[in-house]
Amino acid sequence: MKTNKNQIVLHIVLIILVLITLFPIVFALSNSFKTLQESFNSVLSLVPKEFTLENYKYVFSRLPLFKIILNTFTIAFTVTAVKILTSILAAYSFVYVDFKEKNIIYFIFLTTMFIPFTVTMIPNYLIVSHLKLTDTIWGVMLPQFADVLGIFLLRQAMRTIPKSIIEVSKIDGINESKILKDIILPLIRPSVISTAIIFFINSWNEYVWPVLIISSQDNYTLSLALQMFISSEGGTEFPIAMAVSVITMIIPLILFLIFQRQIMSTFISSGVK
Repeated sequence: MKTNKNQIVLHIVLIILVLITLFPIVFALSNSFKTLQESFNSVLSLVPKEFTLENYKYVFSRLPLFKIILNTFTIAFTVTAVKILTSILAAYSFVYVDFKEKNIIYFIFLTTMFIPFTVTMIPNYLIVSHLKLTDTIWGVMLPQFADVLGIFLLRQAMRTIPKSIIEVSKIDGINESKILKDIILPLIRPSVISTAIIFFINSWNEYVWPVLIISSQDNYTLSLALQMFISSEGGTEFPIAMAVSVITMIIPLILFLIFQRQIMSTFISSGVK
């Protein structure tokens, strides 16, 4: 009986946490269909009294939104693809290739996770500026082509594969690239997919670095477009800002809902709580 009561309490707590988590999403969706007057008069009401699509029409008419979405997708997809490639190659080296001071080098890689972005921001900006890549999507992408989190997660996944399989393959004359392609990658596919989704979502939502590099509206990402409708006082075009927010979060939200099990299993198997 006591166990049942504990489970009921636990489920109530979980339901409350779910509602708290979902509220900002529902809040943005609801206010994106409200008029400006209604959004300020009943901002917490989740059901619009006067349902309108004018906010979305305004956004598409004022901004080159399809170009902005394409910019955002191009950056997120390219960064994700290159990050996954570099993470796979680095993780394979740290697990299956023996070289001097391997563990020390890996430890140095891990310590970079704790370096704040503000420390690397200025050096990265100077490099991008000298390469004349400011106000280009390449300037946004270039400093993001490697990620120690991906190396860590994929290394942990590769460590679950018995080394004897790799050794037998080498004895049979299979080269390193074929071992990686035909043996290791199929075994760690869930981890690769979930890591890629994490990279994609992080890149899609990136704001600070693009705002430093991008100045022209044609090269804007969705995060920068959202900032156009938010003032320092909290936003005079609040419903329009919510419409841009909804457009911004649709693709990452769908991807996460589809691949949430792989993402969670990757973190659990990597020892990340």
